[in-house]
Amino acid sequence: MQDEPKHKNGAVNAIENLGGWFIQLFKSLGNFLNLFGQMMVATFRPPFRIKQLLISMEFVGWGSLFIIILTGFFTGAILAYQCNYAFGLFGAQTLTGSTVALALCRELSPVLGAIMVAGRASSGMATVLGTMRVTEQIDAMKTMAVDPVQYLIVPRVWATVLMMPVLCAVFDFVGIVASYFVGIFIGGVDFGSFDAMIDKLLNPFDVFGGLIKAAVFGLIVAFIGCYKGYYASGGAKGVGEATTDAVVFASVTILILDYFLTMIIW
Repeated sequence: MQDEPKHKNGAVNAIENLGGWFIQLFKSLGNFLNLFGQMMVATFRPPFRIKQLLISMEFVGWGSLFIIILTGFFTGAILAYQCNYAFGLFGAQTLTGSTVALALCRELSPVLGAIMVAGRASSGMATVLGTMRVTEQIDAMKTMAVDPVQYLIVPRVWATVLMMPVLCAVFDFVGIVASYFVGIFIGGVDFGSFDAMIDKLLNPFDVFGGLIKAAVFGLIVAFIGCYKGYYASGGAKGVGEATTDAVVFASVTILILDYFLTMIIW
């Protein structure tokens, strides 16, 4: 009989913890949707922050260019090497170029590019906005009648949406060039066959579909980073946690959303 209250207390605590988790989940979801709605409304309301948009485009685009080129080159190179080996088992090395091009344009370029941008740009956005939140700079902006959503979030989000397809195109180009070098000079594939199979099997919609996915991923990457930073709390520790959460949640969301976008587009 004496063990019964302990058993009941343990069950009650478990239910309370589960309930608290669901409450926090729905609260976070509500804040997420509320902030997204505010951002969409602020996008079409003057004044339009063109200067902030250009600064954010430089931060996301130019700042991420090197890591995109580096990732794209070695992704294309290693993919060509492995495909050349696999197709060589049954004498179809000429399919190496088209396979690499399709994989890059449809999947690897938008997905890996967005994850790279999430690691660099989304984390940076979360850090900047989180620091402004914990130092009460965002509250000061509200006091001066400046909409922080319009000034801080809108330019960053739409700059990322605009720059992600550009970075994706760079990723495509560099990756295919790398596959040329590996497939032809290392794998020994005939140049004419390599090029002809790309022209035959890769169509423009494969490229445009990847660019559409990149733009959607840009929206997700930037908004999650801004959301995590905007609602950061707890001083320096809270800013660090917001930065980590931004990268993790953005990366996981990209991988999940990629599946559904692929089914819709193709």
